[in-house]
Amino acid sequence: MNDYGKLYLIPTPLGEGGSYTLPADLQAIMPQLDTFIVERAKTARHFIKQYFPGKPLQELQLFELNEHTDPREVAAMLQPTLEGKDIGLLSEAGCPGVADPGAEAVRLAHRAGIEVRPLVGPSSLLLALMASGLDGQRFCFHGYLPPQRPELVKMLKQLEQQSARRHETQLFIETPYRNRQVLETALQTLAPSTLLCIAADLTLPTQYVHTRRIDDWKKTTLPDLHKRPAVFLFLGDGVR
Repeated sequence: MNDYGKLYLIPTPLGEGGSYTLPADLQAIMPQLDTFIVERAKTARHFIKQYFPGKPLQELQLFELNEHTDPREVAAMLQPTLEGKDIGLLSEAGCPGVADPGAEAVRLAHRAGIEVRPLVGPSSLLLALMASGLDGQRFCFHGYLPPQRPELVKMLKQLEQQSARRHETQLFIETPYRNRQVLETALQTLAPSTLLCIAADLTLPTQYVHTRRIDDWKKTTLPDLHKRPAVFLFLGDGVR
């Protein structure tokens, strides 16, 4: 056994105004932490101020880990744990380490022998899968698909074939301002019998979750997804 501190993975709400209750273990652990690895310091401070108002923000040490971070800097962020101090890892929204740059810190923590403790909290991917009615035994998350239409069409066809062959639900996300374009391309590309679920604004008052066949989506007024965080899921049956 070593005397290292622990790395706590702390989920955060999926959006403003949603249903979010602080888990008991987080309520117990958070007062002990004053050092955090975060995606954006501003968002992290807002979360801490809102849910832990007694915590002095000026005394916190925040390390930003995002797409602009030099990979060589990540190991240094974990240095406090090597000195016996517990630290927290916060995502912008949802679970850290899942479709999130914090995964690099978790990987390095394991390599260094630092204990990693995930805490309970919301995950848009699991909530979307739960609510979709699609296969939850076999599923694959692809993150962001190619932004250019020709590559996107090719990828959607490949994933649809994979889905039908393996009976495997395919999940992906998109930058909120491009949701409409991606949805329209999916409706034009996927087979009529393929099931598609759109899960937007999960846990928020404006939550939208519907699963339909592609040919039924084409007969429906599509939701306005502009600037709304969404997860797309589909399950193919091989019939075109």
